Amino acid sequence: MGITKRGPCEKSGENEEREKEGAGAAGRFAGVPEAEKGSDVDSDSDLETEGTHGLGELVKETLYLRSCRVHSVVPASCFLRQGSDPELNLRHRGLGPQGAQALASSLNSNPYVKRLDLRDNGLCGAGTEALASALSKSSCICDVDLSENQLGAVGVQAICAALIANPTMQKVQLAGNGLEEQAAQYLAELLLAHTGLKSLDLSYNQLNDQAGETLGPALAENTGLIELNISWNHLRGPGAIAFARGLEANIFLRVLDISYNGFGDPGASAVGEALRTNNVLEELNVSNNRISAMGALSLSRGLRVNQTLRSLVEIQVNREFDDLAISVKAVLPGLCIKTAAHRVEYKKELLPVFRSSLPASAPK
Repeated sequence: MGITKRGPCEKSGENEEREKEGAGAAGRFAGVPEAEKGSDVDSDSDLETEGTHGLGELVKETLYLRSCRVHSVVPASCFLRQGSDPELNLRHRGLGPQGAQALASSLNSNPYVKRLDLRDNGLCGAGTEALASALSKSSCICDVDLSENQLGAVGVQAICAALIANPTMQKVQLAGNGLEEQAAQYLAELLLAHTGLKSLDLSYNQLNDQAGETLGPALAENTGLIELNISWNHLRGPGAIAFARGLEANIFLRVLDISYNGFGDPGASAVGEALRTNNVLEELNVSNNRISAMGALSLSRGLRVNQTLRSLVEIQVNREFDDLAISVKAVLPGLCIKTAAHRVEYKKELLPVFRSSLPASAPK
């Protein structure tokens, strides 16, 4: 499903591709000590290249290369080539904890990076702690992807503390990190304290009933989050109900994905009750949650009252649900409804401001 599982956290070996692309960087890396010992003439020569690299970039590269030497890792050439690009993409680079530590020491000297993508690098707890220190001080980075890095409770604790200390962070992805019940407490603290965070991805983890009971009240009190993805977890039973009650009280969330959990009929009923009160949610994905026709009926009672939901994806039920689906459509013609027998998608009519801009042949 796009989530790569790795073995225990340990220092990653450099593969052929990384060695090849790091060859040029290694050459420059070898020259750093000489630059430190060079004469004033050498320093003047370096400054003459400012038009090409800029003094700030020379400092950034030197700090990074020194740090790579200290941690005995091959420099990532794409970091050296990053220049003033606002996105630094280092996903699937096999950095490991040591590589993360080398990178962290030079991030704060880089004033350009706004989006940092470190997905699938085996950072583990140690590497994440080093990065957390850098992220807590960064005034530029507002979007970070740390998915598939085996963070565990130690790593997520460090990251959440760093994010709470950094009000500029707006989007965080922590998918596929094996986060369990213990991590939920740190995530709840993040939801309560960080009002600037707009998007959070916790999908493909192992957040269970107890995690739901912890996150639900935090979601109720959160002021700021607009999009939350908590699909492919283990929210069910009391945890699913507690989470749904959090949705009922939340007044900011616009997009919520709770698919592939295990809400079942009790959870669906709780979501239905939440939708009676919640007047801000616009998109909801409840697919693959073991919801029967009876659970779908409970959910639909909330849908009849709710006036803001534009998209519901997807309820899977039997053909006998058709009559209910038709009655719900009469009240909310814009909902997307999927049945086991067939799928019919309905889209709410676009607002006039958008409709007028469409060509005459465009579907509404």
